Amino acid sequence: MANLRDIRRRIKSVKSTSQITKAMELVAAAKMKKAQNQALAGRDYADKLNKVLVNLKANTEEESHPLLAKRDGGKELMLVISTERGLCGGLNTNLFKKIHTESSEDAHYVTSGKKLRQTLAKIGKELIADWQVADPVPFNDAKPIAKFLTEKFLSGEYDKITVAFNNFVSTLNQTPEVVQLLPIESADLGEKQDYEGVGEDTVSETDKSAAMNVEYEFEPNAEGVLDKLLPLYINFQIYQMLVEARASEHSARMVAMKAATDNAKNMIKDLTLEYNKARQAAITAELLEITTAMKAME
Repeated sequence: MANLRDIRRRIKSVKSTSQITKAMELVAAAKMKKAQNQALAGRDYADKLNKVLVNLKANTEEESHPLLAKRDGGKELMLVISTERGLCGGLNTNLFKKIHTESSEDAHYVTSGKKLRQTLAKIGKELIADWQVADPVPFNDAKPIAKFLTEKFLSGEYDKITVAFNNFVSTLNQTPEVVQLLPIESADLGEKQDYEGVGEDTVSETDKSAAMNVEYEFEPNAEGVLDKLLPLYINFQIYQMLVEARASEHSARMVAMKAATDNAKNMIKDLTLEYNKARQAAITAELLEITTAMKAME
């Protein structure tokens, strides 16, 4: 009977866990939909912004702006965008592996998200700043991060700024990415980024030529407009990466919680079957004892 009590306790415990994971799945699904809509909303804007930058770049001298200038040094500052909470499968683990593979040995780090901030601190990496971002992600939360990274680059303290984040591909597929933010590569202007959040389709050579041939009047001049537009471009890049990472987080959490709920249901079925077998065995043993006692009394 003690065994039956243990099985009943386990069934009750697993049922309680499945109720929690089901609730978390529903919450993550609701947040995921908002995050996906937010990530998709900026694609048209990004496409137009990229085309304007193509035209501006064509009307200015090569590497005329400090944000476009390449440097010989290799000191790297990496922004790592992870999650604040766990229970999202291997999302953070896969991103950490990508960082370990592609970051330089002496890179310094800026973090957004508690999970990888703790991991990087534990292995002795140099952390110089941490940023808290609301959910859903407001554009204003991206501005101070972009300003901080830009200032670090322009001051000459770092020669390269990169961003590590999880790219949202679909509800079931999120891939870790490391993207160079600064200096801005000339080839990147007018192109779709490595992640899905900027530019709905790859800009063709015809479209790039058309963007360059559009007649714009710049006031005061192309360099002045470029000086104003490139910081906006960087702000939007950071914002888009944040919303891509947030959509990835909620998608991964929903899938993980659904898997946990399904596993709990399967475990309950197995435990119920085990309980019924044990109960039948106990009843059979009692009947045998009664039958044996009756025969002994004859």
